[in-house]
Amino acid sequence: MNSSFSAIREKGLDVLTKELGPSGAAIFIRQFDSGSGDYTEEREDLLQGVTIDDVAASIKKRKERAARMEE
Repeated sequence: MNSSFSAIREKGLDVLTKELGPSGAAIFIRQFDSGSGDYTEEREDLLQGVTIDDVAASIKKRKERAARMEE
């Protein structure tokens, strides 16, 4: 194949859009987006100081709220 990367990308997007429709093509493409940033570092910053007891208490509160909403 003698096409440039941009030509291949454009052809691929055309085919995806034709076969899957615009929203289907977007959903397909999102599956392969690697994102950005450092997830591990962000997670460590976000959870700094959070204990397993904190997590358990949060889950218990959510379950209690959900049970009250079902009543």
